[in-house]
Amino acid sequence: MTNNDLVAAIEGQGYRLTAPRLRVLESIAGRDTNFTAEEVCADVPGVGRATVFRTLKLLVERGLLCKMILHDGSPRYSFPLTGHHHHLVCVSCGAITEFQESEIEQLLSQLGVSKAGTIVGHRIEVYVVCPTCQVRYGGHAKPELPISAGVSS
Repeated sequence: MTNNDLVAAIEGQGYRLTAPRLRVLESIAGRDTNFTAEEVCADVPGVGRATVFRTLKLLVERGLLCKMILHDGSPRYSFPLTGHHHHLVCVSCGAITEFQESEIEQLLSQLGVSKAGTIVGHRIEVYVVCPTCQVRYGGHAKPELPISAGVSS
């Protein structure tokens, strides 16, 4: 996504484009890999951390950025390549791949009906060892990388 796209989207939704917010947008525009808020903070010296985090949160809320939670609990951001999607996250190298699966959406729809509630949102990250790491580490995560207790197979 270009800087102009981000600026137009933010202004088009009625948000002010302050100089610090513009610097954050310039920092993340055109990134083709996922990134952390800390990386953005380092890239925009003089802009407060709160401004960086608020801007990233705004972009996520508006659907302009994806926020993924890695297996260790740390958040990363990326621009969505498709509409509604989910993520495969490699526990070895941190590579993130988007995927869409109609069966998951059907299951969530049925879940909402069967539990007599309305699902208002969800986020799905599936933790994997990517094909590159499978070759590199024989099908396992890097030996020195512990798998979080919150991740089970």
